[in-house]
Amino acid sequence: MMHLNYHWNRLEAFTALEIYEVLRARESIFVVEQQCAYQDADGLDPQSWHLRVTVGGELAAYARVVDPGLKYTEPSIGRVITLAQFRNLQIGRALVAEAIAFTEKRFPGQGIRIGAQAHLEKFYGSLGFQAVGDVYDEDGIPHIDMLKPATSAGGAAA
Repeated sequence: MMHLNYHWNRLEAFTALEIYEVLRARESIFVVEQQCAYQDADGLDPQSWHLRVTVGGELAAYARVVDPGLKYTEPSIGRVITLAQFRNLQIGRALVAEAIAFTEKRFPGQGIRIGAQAHLEKFYGSLGFQAVGDVYDEDGIPHIDMLKPATSAGGAAA
C-alpha cells in the first residue's frame, strides 16, 4: 500500500532544493504541459502555505493555500498538481482533502474560494465546492470560481 507523506511549509521554511523542486513541478505542468505562457511566480507564494505530498521521498503532488484577503476575501487553494508519474495513483483527491482540512482548521468560519479549471468542476463539487459565477478565460484555459461554504465546528454548513 502506498503511503503519502504530507509536508506543510511557509516559503521561508523550504530548503533551496525543496522550493526548486516545487517551482520546477509547477512550471512543468502549468507552463509546459498545458502550453500556457503565464507568470507562475505571482507574488503570492511568500504569503501562502505550501503542501508537498511525497511518496518514498519523491515529490508526487502539491497545492498552495493563499492567506485570506490576498487573492480573494476567503483563503484560497490553488496551484494543485499531481506529477505525471503519480497520476494513475489518484492522489488528487487526498491532496485536496488535506488542503481543505488544513485551510478550515487554520482559517475557521471563512469558507474557501478557488479558481478551478472548468473541466474539474465536478471533481471539486464532489469535495463540497459550489460554482459561483460564469466560466471565464484565464490564460487561455476555461476557469470557474467555486466556493466551499464555511463550516461550523460540527462540520455542517454555517
